[in-house]
Amino acid sequence: MATTTSLAVGALVGAAVLAATPAAAQQLAISCGAVGQELKLCRDGVAAWSAETGVAVDVVSTPNSTSERLALYQQMLASGSADIDVYQIDVIWPGILGAHFVDLAPAFEPATLDGHFRTIIENNTVDGELKAIPWFTDAGVLYYRRDLLEAHGHEPPTTWEEMATVAAEVQAAERAAGNERMTGYVFQGNAYEGLTCNALEWIHSHGGGRIVNDAGEVTVDNPDAVAALEEAASWVGEITPQGVLAYQEEEARGVFQAGHAVFMRNWPYAWALANAEDSPIKGKVGVSALPKGAEDGARTGTLGGWNLAVSRYSDMREEAMDLVAFLASYEEQKRRAIEGAYNPTIAALYEDAEVLEANPFFGELFDTFVNAVARPSDVTGARYNQVSTEFWNATHNTLNGSMSADRALSQLERKLERLSRTWR
Repeated sequence: MATTTSLAVGALVGAAVLAATPAAAQQLAISCGAVGQELKLCRDGVAAWSAETGVAVDVVSTPNSTSERLALYQQMLASGSADIDVYQIDVIWPGILGAHFVDLAPAFEPATLDGHFRTIIENNTVDGELKAIPWFTDAGVLYYRRDLLEAHGHEPPTTWEEMATVAAEVQAAERAAGNERMTGYVFQGNAYEGLTCNALEWIHSHGGGRIVNDAGEVTVDNPDAVAALEEAASWVGEITPQGVLAYQEEEARGVFQAGHAVFMRNWPYAWALANAEDSPIKGKVGVSALPKGAEDGARTGTLGGWNLAVSRYSDMREEAMDLVAFLASYEEQKRRAIEGAYNPTIAALYEDAEVLEANPFFGELFDTFVNAVARPSDVTGARYNQVSTEFWNATHNTLNGSMSADRALSQLERKLERLSRTWR
């Protein structure tokens, strides 16, 4: 039977602090996220595998902040800790943490691997070894109050300018009607990896690239990127509350799901929760691709998603790889898609009638999920976390008004140029 342990992270001045009891002898341990229904779905899947195999598994919850979680993982893996056998890792971490994980390719038939999105398999392959198996994928999407747009005579916006105009109009009308807490747009504005995802979407949708190009050249200081951040900064205090500068995924979802926002940028997981029986907005929500920056721009979402990796320090590698194969299987990904709106990494599931009934937008936004813009972790490798930290800090400074977009990006480019000498 699966049990659950918590990992607590104290004040992160430098490294994270582990507060978990070491896994018992002959018991696997897996780290799982806890955003939305992640922890429950992980626990249920692990329990099913345990019932089949008789192997006990300790389910270890980790910080919701990806930045805090990465710091925690780095501390544990650097010490050669065997406390965790299976790690849930972000799509941007194979190049950072891959040296600590075993090659999973031998544990899977080639046909099974071919069923997953090829781009994610390639992303997870480091120096010829498959360091993680895809578990669920993500791309940023736009949630909107379908009922409010219909009531005020609007279609879902296709450009950011249109989004802001509609948000302002509906916000004003709803406040005048008595809903004084209504706001136009919420997103992930805290200074962490989630802001990197949002800001990359703004910049890429304006034609401003993806911070660093495929050749490893820093390209972030350009007029399109400046325009994108200026536009986003103009929302804060107008259609977006100042508090958004501290929002992560769940804070944004909380405001939107409580009925206090017209639009929200989030990941697909929020769909199932917004339409849960106890949700105030059940049946009133629509989902579309994120807007583009201009008529000739691109509607794009940042590639997200999580994968499963087996620690090279595990004392139970064979069992750990079997657990990973079970959790990443067609059947388990289907269950997670239906129950929690977690996007499968197996292409055939996007044609599964039961999956599409539970998540109609999966089929409509298939191209968004397949063609999402990737953060430049592939070209920056082990330096990606430093690149992202500098990027989200520059963006946060622009949003909070402490620095202009052109100055922030000019300074950012100089910092990244110095860093780039280590990845070129």
